[in-house]
Amino acid sequence: MSELNDFYRQEPRWEASGIDPALEFASIEVPMDYSNPGGRRLTIAIGRIKATDPKRKRGILIALNGGPGGEGGLGRRMPLRYKATALNEVYDLVGLDPRGLDGSTKLYAEITPSRAGFDSRPPDEMFQAIAEDMYLREQGCLAADDGLRPFINTRNTVRDIDVLRAVVGAEKINYIGHADGSHVGALYGSMFPARMDRCVLDCSRNPYWNWRDQWKAQSIAYRENVEQWAEWVSERDARFGLGVTQQQVIDVVEQVADRLAREPVAGVGRTPFDGAMGSGATYRGLWALLADTVRELHWPTSEANSADAAKAVGVLASLVFQWRAVHPTLRSGVTDAVTLEDEWPTDLEFYYQEMREFREKYPYGYGIVRVQPWVGIYRTFDPPEPPLTPDDVFRDGYPQGIVVHSTANSVLRYEGGVAMARKLDHRLITIEDEGHHEIYCMGRNAVVDEHVTRYLVEGVLPPDDVRTPGMPRPDIAPGASGPSLVGSLADLAQQFVDEQRLIHLKW
Repeated sequence: MSELNDFYRQEPRWEASGIDPALEFASIEVPMDYSNPGGRRLTIAIGRIKATDPKRKRGILIALNGGPGGEGGLGRRMPLRYKATALNEVYDLVGLDPRGLDGSTKLYAEITPSRAGFDSRPPDEMFQAIAEDMYLREQGCLAADDGLRPFINTRNTVRDIDVLRAVVGAEKINYIGHADGSHVGALYGSMFPARMDRCVLDCSRNPYWNWRDQWKAQSIAYRENVEQWAEWVSERDARFGLGVTQQQVIDVVEQVADRLAREPVAGVGRTPFDGAMGSGATYRGLWALLADTVRELHWPTSEANSADAAKAVGVLASLVFQWRAVHPTLRSGVTDAVTLEDEWPTDLEFYYQEMREFREKYPYGYGIVRVQPWVGIYRTFDPPEPPLTPDDVFRDGYPQGIVVHSTANSVLRYEGGVAMARKLDHRLITIEDEGHHEIYCMGRNAVVDEHVTRYLVEGVLPPDDVRTPGMPRPDIAPGASGPSLVGSLADLAQQFVDEQRLIHLKW
């Protein structure tokens, strides 16, 4: 630890963020390689909102979301999420851009061309091109990584958080980890148990699964949600006219998918439709809208209405996570790096077999993408540390906390939250029949917000595990008939997205 003293004794210079008067920004330095603290240094961008009631202040609250590795999260702006809550009264709210991202030292990868394109149900003859695209993607990572990539991993993010703890003058951290941030928090408690106080893991990764397992579970969860939606729709055939059994409704969905593959509507083909089915079925409030969209694409009442339904598909499909570029020739390389802290199978035929299975069973939400070849097959670096295992996550030496998870979560399947809660002996708050991902302060669930806030502010845990209902399904009784949704399907879809802020809930 003596070799790290200079890092732990830094004094950050806080400046106005220019975003919100209460939010301050600063930066700190950390070793690129903690086993060689005298070597290259990285910059970590941090943000802070000071506690509004200094007399009641009980320390700092660090929050992290998004992933893998914090990608897609709010980073140093995370304190703004909790500014209007009671948390801000008693905590300095702190966030960080994890190494490789945003205001911190960035990890880039070159954008490489794609031969295969993007298809939710690619034929076998495209499989080799998909694998070759992943090889080129890995070469693009290598071309722009500047030697940083091997050191972008979960353990180092945890170590950076401990440096952050020290430089803001805290003996312990209190922590909220959303999505992949949950795994970071659980690992922090394992590596630095004496420095962890209160801990909330919101929509948790499964501690027994590697990255490939997590992604495969997404495909299965999307299918489960489509089946539940189809059952609900079948009970309301007088309203939607898509079939009187779950299978009949799914058969209509497949007929629409087949038609769009042959004859796109308003530029919308099968692939965005499969994405829309996954996201639309996940969020219960979208169920009637999704059913009307499917019906209009199957039995269009007019060319205009059919085109409007196609626009709605595009809106819903945008809710499913896809890789995004951040520069004309460069993109973030953090996801590629963090996921490669795991070992990946290298036999292409192994991937091809699973792709055939998932193309048939799990096309919704782009399920096949979760099992196709990944850059891990062609990894161009040797990780400096062994892969994380379930034994690396445990609780020994810090207080009991809370895990929050929704049963219909398609990004991180519910069983992952159950597994994390049991492994750490945390209280589990379950949101029934809910598809939202990241609930606390985001999912508009008063029960969750009350329990979590009381725990973080007062230290009071729920006496036992808690189950609470999620957002209600559309108020259409079984057997009910009635008119279609009033208004433009595309406008209704966009209004729902804006109202529920679902875009901000994406991984």
